[in-house]
Amino acid sequence: MSQNNVLKGVFLVALGATSYGMLATFVKMAYSEGYTTAEVTTSQFVLGILGILLINAFQKIKHKENVVKATSKNIFHLMLAGTSLGMTSLFYYLAVKYIPVSIGIVLLMQTVWMGVLLEMILEKKLPSKQKVVAVLIVLIGTALATNLINNDIKLDWRGIAWGILAAASFTTTMFTANRVATEISSAQRSLYMLLGGAIIVFSFAFATQTTTFNLAIFMKWGIVLSLFGTIIPPMLMNAGFPLTGIGLGSIVSALELPVSVMMAFILLNEKVIFLQWLGIVLIIVAIIIMNVNFKRKN
Repeated sequence: MSQNNVLKGVFLVALGATSYGMLATFVKMAYSEGYTTAEVTTSQFVLGILGILLINAFQKIKHKENVVKATSKNIFHLMLAGTSLGMTSLFYYLAVKYIPVSIGIVLLMQTVWMGVLLEMILEKKLPSKQKVVAVLIVLIGTALATNLINNDIKLDWRGIAWGILAAASFTTTMFTANRVATEISSAQRSLYMLLGGAIIVFSFAFATQTTTFNLAIFMKWGIVLSLFGTIIPPMLMNAGFPLTGIGLGSIVSALELPVSVMMAFILLNEKVIFLQWLGIVLIIVAIIIMNVNFKRKN
C-alpha cells in the first residue's frame, strides 16, 4: 500500500473521529434550549436514516448491477447489531445530561479495557502483557481525567452509570460492526444498523416523552447531529480504515477524545484542569500501546 493511500486513510479517519468528538457538545447545547433526550435522538436517527437512504440510492444508480444486495439474513443480523448502536447514543446522551462532556467522553473510552475483557471471554484466552499494561494505563488515566482524586468534585452517579453503560454498548457495537455482513457495502450496513438502532430510540421516545414532541428539533439540531453522528463519521471511517489498517486507524480515531474535551472547553466553558489533560493523554497513550506491534522483524 502506497504512502499516499495511508495518508489519505489517516485524513479520512481523523475527520470522522473529529466529527464524533463534536457530538456531545451539540447535544448539551440542545439540552440547554429545553429539548429532551427523546427529541435529540429521534431527530438524529430519522434524518440520519434519510441521509443514508439517499447515499444508497446514489450508489445504486452509479454502480447499478455491481452493488451486492443484502439478504434477509444480512438485514436481520445488521438490525440486531444496530440495537447496540441505538443504546450507545441513548446512554451517552443521558450521561452528558448529568455530567460534563469532558467526563462523559472519558467514560465512553472505557471501551478500551471492556474490549479486552470481551475478547478474553469470547476467545477464552488471557490477554497479552501489552494489553494488560494498556488497560492499567487507561484506569490510571480515567482516575485523573475524571478528577476522582479531587474530593471537592462530586459527580452525579446517574451520569457515571449511563456513561459506563454507553461504553459497554459501544464495545458491543465495535465488535459486531466489523464482523456482520462485511460482504455488502458500508452504506447498506450503516442503513440497516441505523434501522435497528431506531427501534431502540423510538421505543425510548414513546416511553419517556410526556410532553408534545417539539418538531423544531429537526431543523435546529437534528441536521447537525445526523450529519456529525450518523452520516459523515461512518462513511469516512469505513473508507479510511481499509487504507490505514485497524492498528493505525484505532490510534487516529482516538482523536475523538481531545476534540470532545476541547469542544466542551470552548463552547460550554467546562473547566478542565491540568491533571485531567494528563489523564486524557494517558488514555491516548494506552490506545497507541494496544495497537502498535513492538515485535522486531527479522
